[in-house]
Amino acid sequence: MAKFSEIINEDLPVLVDFHADWCGPCKLQSPLLNTLAGELKGRARILKIDVDKNPNVSIKYGVRSIPTLILFRKGEVIWRHVGLVQLEQLRQIFTPE
Repeated sequence: MAKFSEIINEDLPVLVDFHADWCGPCKLQSPLLNTLAGELKGRARILKIDVDKNPNVSIKYGVRSIPTLILFRKGEVIWRHVGLVQLEQLRQIFTPE
């Protein structure tokens, strides 16, 4: 399995969902991200990080509240949001203006 740093440095954009099993809003976010993953197949990647199991990654990226979504492109943070994000807003971050 590839390391987190290798994945976020890939050519494809990577949307990382920092979540926890006990988080209610995270449970609502998950099916929306699954839908988006199907729509973006081959154009982007969605990665889910459990903050309880991966505290070092969470600390490194300043994740203090969940869900937190961070979009990386070649290792650079290009978008960040704390809290539940609706599907249409998620689609917009992958649609060039």
